[in-house]
Amino acid sequence: MTESERSKGWAAYYQQLRDRPPRKTLTTALDAFGDAPADALVIDLGCGDGRDVIEELRRGWRVVAVDAEPEALKQLQARPLPDGCDVTPVLARLEEVPIPLGVHLVNSSFAMPLCEPQAFHRAWERIREALPAGGRFSGQWYGPRDSWSDRPGMTFLSRDEALALLEGFDLEMFDEEEADGVTPRGNAKHWHIFHIVARKR
Repeated sequence: MTESERSKGWAAYYQQLRDRPPRKTLTTALDAFGDAPADALVIDLGCGDGRDVIEELRRGWRVVAVDAEPEALKQLQARPLPDGCDVTPVLARLEEVPIPLGVHLVNSSFAMPLCEPQAFHRAWERIREALPAGGRFSGQWYGPRDSWSDRPGMTFLSRDEALALLEGFDLEMFDEEEADGVTPRGNAKHWHIFHIVARKR
């Protein structure tokens, strides 16, 4: 596949998601903060074309938007962004980007499971270390009965494993979903997902 074909494929994928609202995990986390904290900063890991980023900016947060796909950041920057917003796009894999100490919120919607296990656990340790008391993580992890669990280079966690990683956090949302459905590309899929909002103690 050429780079041009790859970009066209991602552009078509993001077009499928264009009008979808921000994820419930993100809005739950933002609602829990109430008004944006002073100098509020969110790191959005695996931001895609900005489905969640737009909501973060609309609520007055500074955003570092990270994605490994150039087309994702191109699509994000083509969106109508709120006036006076503060967004920094970063082209990088989520497990490689620095996470500044004291970040208020780390959001990673459906992105962390795409890391292989060692990278996933390194990324999670860096998130844990960066979040201060009262900081939050929002996002999704995949369970072992997900139909992608036979794919190499991804991470799948049992419920007990996920809860163990979240020790030291108050769980404001921990919803386990298991259902048949389709991907945004229209492929049949069995989903096994943990939807998480966690506040660091």
